[in-house]
Amino acid sequence: MSTAEATKSNLSARWNAYRAEHPRARIYDAAIALEVSEMELLATDCGETATRLNGPCGDILKALETAGPIMALTRNHWAVIEKKGNYTPVSFHGHMGLVLDEGIDLRLFMTTWTNAFAVFHPSHPHYSYSIQFFNGSGSALHKVYLPPEASGAWQDIVAQFKSDDQSKEAEVSPATPAPAVTPDEEIDQEGLLEAWGALKDTHDFYGLLKKFGVARTQAIRMAEGTFTRRLPVSTHRTIFETAAQDELPIMVFVGNNGCIEIHTGPIKKVLEARGWYNIMDPDFNLHLLEEGIHEAWLVRKPTEDGVVTSVELYDATGKEIAQIFGKRKPGIPELEAWRTLAESLPGL
Repeated sequence: MSTAEATKSNLSARWNAYRAEHPRARIYDAAIALEVSEMELLATDCGETATRLNGPCGDILKALETAGPIMALTRNHWAVIEKKGNYTPVSFHGHMGLVLDEGIDLRLFMTTWTNAFAVFHPSHPHYSYSIQFFNGSGSALHKVYLPPEASGAWQDIVAQFKSDDQSKEAEVSPATPAPAVTPDEEIDQEGLLEAWGALKDTHDFYGLLKKFGVARTQAIRMAEGTFTRRLPVSTHRTIFETAAQDELPIMVFVGNNGCIEIHTGPIKKVLEARGWYNIMDPDFNLHLLEEGIHEAWLVRKPTEDGVVTSVELYDATGKEIAQIFGKRKPGIPELEAWRTLAESLPGL
């Protein structure tokens, strides 16, 4: 038996020992410590507190429409967003999914969703049940937490989608490596900036990057002084504290390669604890691990409704951590108070 196989074979014992030693540890952090995926750890609890589900993940998501008020959680390595609301309506347009409740606002990229589990959390008083979704490499894409009063909806999902396979092992594949970044000298920078200036909608920005074969932070850097401005990595503190003080409604986007979750509205309580910067409101929590913020940028995108201004946070590899906007909807110009705040942020 190889070392890797031996490590997998005793994973359940290692996971139980880790929990005993770190009773308050999150499974995300435990997976990093044990050098496995989060899904592999969760699978060791199949037959006990976890149930492997079978069926298109989109069908499971739609089954959550009847659950009533829930809490939706999405994270990447440096940020976690939690929103309370109803999981309705759920709709799909090809491989793109949407949840557009007033509280739960999601963009779902279903090509990456491969596995789902129902989990019982016996020690959690408020959210005893969850449905958790993973990609092929075992990374969590999205989690939906249900309170005890929604146990019937959770049990219905288990009954409808329970897999015949309840083994304690999970097959995972290596994560897809990030594409190589095209050297700056091979990018048509003049054409990129000209096309950027001709944008009609913020959603066209992804197509712009694809057309010119440019990475997001690479394009932002190339547009410095024209459409972008570099900011201190602590800029989010100024934004959130000012927004809370002035009751300025904002939008916060946090996501990964399978899901983007969005908060829209005012914020109230902000605080720092053990390296995390947090928003702790009754229906919205945000947790930013500040050590991961490598770059912060003010970004302006022309649209048919006028310029849309965002503040965007990135890690050292160029992965997006979070985006912050003023509250807005298509057809409505962005809030002048937000633009004034964003443009007043000190640059580097």
